[in-house]
This record gives sequence, structure tokens and C-alpha cells, in this order.
Amino acid sequence: MEAPEGGAGPINVADYERLASEVLDPGAHGYFAGGAGDERTLRENVAAFARWRLRPRVLVDVAEVDTRTTVLGEPVAMPILVAPVAFQRLAHPDGEAGMARAAAGAGTVMCVSTLATARPGEVAAAAPDARLWFQLYCFRDRGVTRALLSEAVEAGFRAVALTVDAPRPGRRERDLRSGFQLPADVGVPSIAEATGAQGPISVADVLGLVDPALSWADLEALVSDSSLPVLVKGVMTAEDAVLAADRGAAGVIVSNHGGRQLDGVAATVDAVGEVAEAVGDRVEVLMDGGVRRGTDVVTALALGARAVLVGRPALWGLAVAGTDGARRVLGLLRDELELALALCGCPAPELVSRAHVQRA
Repeated sequence: MEAPEGGAGPINVADYERLASEVLDPGAHGYFAGGAGDERTLRENVAAFARWRLRPRVLVDVAEVDTRTTVLGEPVAMPILVAPVAFQRLAHPDGEAGMARAAAGAGTVMCVSTLATARPGEVAAAAPDARLWFQLYCFRDRGVTRALLSEAVEAGFRAVALTVDAPRPGRRERDLRSGFQLPADVGVPSIAEATGAQGPISVADVLGLVDPALSWADLEALVSDSSLPVLVKGVMTAEDAVLAADRGAAGVIVSNHGGRQLDGVAATVDAVGEVAEAVGDRVEVLMDGGVRRGTDVVTALALGARAVLVGRPALWGLAVAGTDGARRVLGLLRDELELALALCGCPAPELVSRAHVQRA
């Protein structure tokens, strides 16, 4: 959905968020929008960006600003990737395939959730130009884990993002109040096949398969066995970032699961700096959580992130207008980023430094 001439229609992420709330079923909207507990961390992820101020430099040649960069050595059109979001067919019939096409159109990476409503191979086939990562939950039955990874590798996925902050599901009270359940026609086919489940598989069923005893030794084994680079998603401290680097991870994703796991933890923008400082150039540092503007991306880059991932913003676009809506949101963020880089005196993302941001 392109914004009509004259500025009418959705022109930023907040507009798409509002429109998505109007078109989504209330239970599905609550599932996507909600967080854990009192939702303090959910709110903080967004609000924390207001505690940082950009420090623009002037009289820099910004006649040409290029948002392109690399992540894990691969080129992307911008340091904005698509975060894993479960059950995307709840938002729109285009689902994960549509989101992958949107990411491909935007020249960036999509990280496909373990809880996708399409199999990894189906997503890859629907968007052959997309660069895909696979978000992995490690299951008690390692055979299920290996089956999921094998399918992703065979389908041409480029990296694995191991989620480590969900040994148990967070208490998401919006879902408890609404009694949210997956519709009968929305399932997780790759997990159903790997487990031999008959009929639909629920959110609780899937999360009940996750191994709560996952350890650093398991990460080391995954890195050793995987033909793909492994990122550790859910790191919030310098100590854990160093441990991930020590065990061979290619990168860490500073994430609090979008405020959906442990309520009361720091906003990710307030944690990314210590992580980046601790690991230096040993691993790439990415961040998700609360990014709603191109200026937020610049703040994250200044604090040491190589790139950010956006989940809900792209999902709101998908809900409003399918593939076109998700692509439009990614395009809006890229345009905002390009302007923010220019006004900060940075013709490229790599030129953003710690000197470009300060505490409010």
C-alpha cells in the first residue's frame, strides 16, 4: 500500500499499528501486541529510545547517502532485518510467504519463526529471491530440532538464530483474558510433521516441547554441528554475550523477546551498549525491540549494533495490506533511516559511532 499523494493514508509505523488494530480479530491482535505480566518491558522497549539524544555532525557531504551494509558478511539494502514472528497467517492470508516476499523486495533478511504457519521450504519456494534465516527453539527431542534444521538448510536458509530466553513461556495476560487459541486452520506444519502430531498443534503444545535444560554446552554442540552460522537470540547482558562468543556463535541478538517473556528487564536499547562493548569485534551484535523509526535505527547503530530487527512493525503492515503493506513499512523505515543518516552527517551506516548519541 503506497501512501497517496498529499500525505493521506498510513505514513509511519504508528499509522499501520492503528490500522492493524482495526482489521485484526481482537484475540489475534492481543496475541501480537501483548507482552508479559504488567507489560512494563513491552512499553519500555519503545519508550527507552526517548532517553537517548542524537548528536548530529554538520558540514559533511551527504549529497549521496547509502543505507547498504553487510550482516554476517552478506550485503543487505539497509541495517533493518525482519524479526521472527509466529503464526503470521493469523495476521493475513499471505502469511510468512508474503513477509518473505516483502523482505526480498526491500533487499533485506527475514528470520522465519519455528512457529511459522508454513514450512521453511514453502517459505523459500514462495520467495526465491529472499535471504532467510531460521529462528530455532531447541526441543527436548533433539530429533525434532535436527529435522527442522535439516529442512531449513535444504531450503537454502543462510543462518540460524537460536532463541535462548524462553525455557518457559512468559505469562501473557492479554491471551489469558481473551482465551486466545489458534484457529483450527492455522497450525505449525513443520513441527506437526517432525513430531508426528495428528491434527492442529497449539501454542502450548509447541512451547511444551522446548527444552528448559538448554545449556552453553548445547550451544557449543549446535555451533559444531551446524553448517550455518549460529546467532544467539535473547542475550541481555555483557556476561552472556562473552559466553556466546567463547562458544563459537557468529553473532548475538540483544532481545527481551519483545517484552513477552520476563517483565521488568531492561529495554534492549539500554542493554545493547554493554553487549557491544564486551564482545568488540569478536561477534556481530544485532538488536530487536521497540524500533519504530529510522532515528531509532541510528541510535542502535551508535550504541554498537550492526543492524536491528523489526517484528511488530512489519507484522502491522502485513495485517493491513499483506505483502504490499509489509514492504511499504520496510520502505518507510529505510527512507526514515536515510534521512536520519543524512541529518546526522553520516553518508553510510558504518560511519555512525558512539559519538553520535548521548543520554538525554
